[in-house]
Amino acid sequence: MNGNIRVGNLFGIPFYVNPSWFLVLGLVTLTYGSELSLFPGLTGITPWLLGLVASLLLFASVLAHELGHSLVAIQQGIEVKSITLFLFGGLANLEKESKTPSEAFLVAIAGPAVSLLLFGLFTAIGIGTPISGAFAAIVSLLASINLILALFNLLPGLPLDGGNVVKSLVWKITGNQYKGVLFASRIGQFLGWLAVIVGILAILGISSIGNFWTLLIGGFLLQNANNYAKSAQIQEKLSGFTAADAVIPNSPVIDSNLTLREFANEYVIGKGNWRKFLVTDEEGKLMGAIAVDKMRDIPTSQWNEVKVSAIVQPVENTTLIDSDKSLLDVLMLLEKEDTKQLPVVRENGVVIGLLEKASIIRLLEKQPQANPV
Repeated sequence: MNGNIRVGNLFGIPFYVNPSWFLVLGLVTLTYGSELSLFPGLTGITPWLLGLVASLLLFASVLAHELGHSLVAIQQGIEVKSITLFLFGGLANLEKESKTPSEAFLVAIAGPAVSLLLFGLFTAIGIGTPISGAFAAIVSLLASINLILALFNLLPGLPLDGGNVVKSLVWKITGNQYKGVLFASRIGQFLGWLAVIVGILAILGISSIGNFWTLLIGGFLLQNANNYAKSAQIQEKLSGFTAADAVIPNSPVIDSNLTLREFANEYVIGKGNWRKFLVTDEEGKLMGAIAVDKMRDIPTSQWNEVKVSAIVQPVENTTLIDSDKSLLDVLMLLEKEDTKQLPVVRENGVVIGLLEKASIIRLLEKQPQANPV
């Protein structure tokens, strides 16, 4: 999975760590371990072990943040494919979007809400218990990090949680999910550029605000905001078309009453584009399929008498796509079933043709290009 390492399951959700996570784990352990070494009584490797514990607890906080998103999504019937920890935090990979803006809002706000709860918990522990020294410092760090995690993620631009909140609000107001994504991604692009500029100025010594990490985070925000914008534009285009719009011209669909000779002359000899054809009955409904190579089993001297229906093979477990189905839903179905093409039928079951990923791409390429976001 993109080089990620699977380390187990959480509530049935596959849990991964990216190799970049180990780099951050090491840096945080070394940095905080050196700070803990200043406390009296902490000698040897003890500060570094405590630094490692603190680092793991920090990432556990990030993991709890992502679980907040995931558990709310699961309650909405959305499968969570995985949770991954990486260089800049964590990511919950959801199967699909929420059905309504209100549900999308709940998924988006759940992560920051968990972080704020952890902030309150660690603050209460720090104030209400007699711990002191290094342990008090670790609890204080965990409280601060969870507060920062919540507030940073509430910034109103994608890919941050605040961007998803803005997306849901715009979706609610306009009734258009993709306008919400585009609006929130624009804010994300602005925040990304702002962080990049601040980081560069800090590196050049012009500004006392920011550092190299600010530059990296800005680049991360900018790249992902751009991806969200492009994806939203494509999805909005796809949602405006139906399966019927992307049916392949001259699809490989033939009538079962054709003789093999007629089939060969009209569709095979001199054509060669297709090696397999869908076969329909007198009503135009799908009977099965015929492979061109299957004709070799019948002597050519009999091709004038033998009909296609005699050698048609049933097509098992084939999904038929309604002709008025959104092209966005069709593409998601193709991805889910891991197939390149599927038959398209009208409401009465009559086959109108074959649809494949390439025909969807060709349809999009023919459309006027939208202005860049």
